[in-house]
Amino acid sequence: MLPSHYLIFMYLLGLSFVISLALTAVMRRLAFRLNILDHPAGRKSHAQPTPLLGGAAIFLTFHLVIIAHLLFLALARPYGPDWLDANLFSVMGEDGGLKLSGILIAGTLIFLLGIIDDLHVLSPWMKLAGQIGVALILVLFGIRIQAFIFTDPVSSSLITVFWIVLMMNSMNLLDNMDGLCGGVSIIAAATFFLCVQPYSIYIVIRLLLVIFAGAVGGFLFFNLPPARIFMGDSGAMFSGYFLATIATIGTFHLEGTGSRISVVAPLMALSVPLFDTLSVMYIRWRNGDSIMLGDKRHFSHRLVEVGMRPSMAVYFIYMVAALVGLNGALLPKLDLAGTVITLVQTLGIFLLIVLLMNAGKRNGAS
Repeated sequence: MLPSHYLIFMYLLGLSFVISLALTAVMRRLAFRLNILDHPAGRKSHAQPTPLLGGAAIFLTFHLVIIAHLLFLALARPYGPDWLDANLFSVMGEDGGLKLSGILIAGTLIFLLGIIDDLHVLSPWMKLAGQIGVALILVLFGIRIQAFIFTDPVSSSLITVFWIVLMMNSMNLLDNMDGLCGGVSIIAAATFFLCVQPYSIYIVIRLLLVIFAGAVGGFLFFNLPPARIFMGDSGAMFSGYFLATIATIGTFHLEGTGSRISVVAPLMALSVPLFDTLSVMYIRWRNGDSIMLGDKRHFSHRLVEVGMRPSMAVYFIYMVAALVGLNGALLPKLDLAGTVITLVQTLGIFLLIVLLMNAGKRNGAS
């Protein structure tokens, strides 16, 4: 990449952060005025009603920054320097423009689904139906996973829908402590930024990632413990949707460089929400509980059980996400032996966490 690219990334990151910061403050006041609050009850751990419109600040910042710059560039294109065509419009092409349109449209729909759920609490099955519908819209815009055995239109479409829905729910489940979902989302975005390979629309992908990171960062300023606003389902599902989509359209392996196993880099970038989801589903299944019902047996809750304060648990999970994310960022640069060692090391990190949590739980029960 050219040095000018990094200046653009820094500009978009800073701009998105400032806009999100301002919009989050506005949304916080608006939520109090409209009584859009998350009230303490049941498994919720906060002590007082907390505004729920943080997701709106993230969504609005992301879409406003993208749409405003696209309109400006479209107007400036006939009069602007040649690098606009060489570095942006040419790499997007017709296919890239179509995919970007799909990302914005589907992102709007998943945000609206989340807002409805925040206001009226949809049933799990209604929410799942809406998530599947949004994922199908992405498929219609040509966004599909095409790797391993998933190369034909049917199988690639099915695995794409499964992946998008899985990550939307995983990030939603992860949003159970102050600052947790937002911080992990930024770390995952940084990992993708580092490991996406220079192919096709990769510059546009990196632009989207820095805008998203800035949008979440402005919200996170108000969401770190003790949180003054929550992102709600609208923000958590939008974050999961966006990161899953980036994992789908990004290229993480180039033929002739490194091992083909490096295509699993997105799984490592999103390993923390996936670990949380799979482990809590296993615990619910083992105990005979419905996997659709919420509880306090998530990764963060189990860390608190073994003696960590909630804020310490959140920062510990940040560290795990960053360490595993760095491993993921390295994958495209490693040969087969290095890739296998890195994957085993990553698996070892999570196994060590499980062993420590089990040991701490037994000591607490004795």
